[in-house]
Amino acid sequence: MDWNPAAEERVLWPASVLAGIVMCTVVYEITQKVSSHCFKAYDNLSAMKKVEWNNRGFSTFHALVAAVVSFYLVVISDVFQSDIIIDRKSWLSDAMFGVSIGYFLTDLVMILWYFPSLGGKEYLLHHGLSMYAICLALLSGKAHMYILMVLFTEATTPFVNLRWYLEVAGQKTHNLYVYNGLALFFGWLAARVILFIYFFTHMYFHFDQVKTIFTLGFYSILTVPPALAVMNLFWFWKIFKGMLKTLSKRKKPIENGKAD
Repeated sequence: MDWNPAAEERVLWPASVLAGIVMCTVVYEITQKVSSHCFKAYDNLSAMKKVEWNNRGFSTFHALVAAVVSFYLVVISDVFQSDIIIDRKSWLSDAMFGVSIGYFLTDLVMILWYFPSLGGKEYLLHHGLSMYAICLALLSGKAHMYILMVLFTEATTPFVNLRWYLEVAGQKTHNLYVYNGLALFFGWLAARVILFIYFFTHMYFHFDQVKTIFTLGFYSILTVPPALAVMNLFWFWKIFKGMLKTLSKRKKPIENGKAD
């Protein structure tokens, strides 16, 4: 890999990583203060549950930022509207990658510190693979479009977090819990299953460009996305089973004539 960053990149990269860490810290504190004043259920949580509640606050914020920026760069802007896509990049994609590295670092430190309360080994693997792929793209300037497509899958995170919030708040019987579960199922299907099918199809038709990536990057793009895709399919199956379980529980009272 020919790594020779320009002067502005030497400032942008560490600054954006630091911005990601600061973002997580600030949103964590804001989540804590707002939740304590606005949600009665928050004060009844255990200390560990409060930590996870606040942690999910900044993971939701990062997911929204990452999804919006990724969608803008890949779909709306003209950065990747060209037949040559492997070497295409922008200062915004660099900045987004740096912020995401800052987020994953912060979240990874918290997961390790409270292990396994905030997530098990699958989260360590997911975060490790994500940071590895993002760092390679950031330092090499290669395959930014593909990394942004993978980063867009974070769009499902707000639904995952809302499901957890409603569950710990004792709102599993609320209609919002069901609607959010349906949104999570279809959102996951679109962003983490169908999008990956498109991802691999796009790579196949542009494989002549993919082969021009430096050796480590080439083999990484052939292995890391498939590994993430397998994890997404595994979680999708769990989401599907959970949705069926929730819908079946709500259907029973209706069949017994006990619906409101």
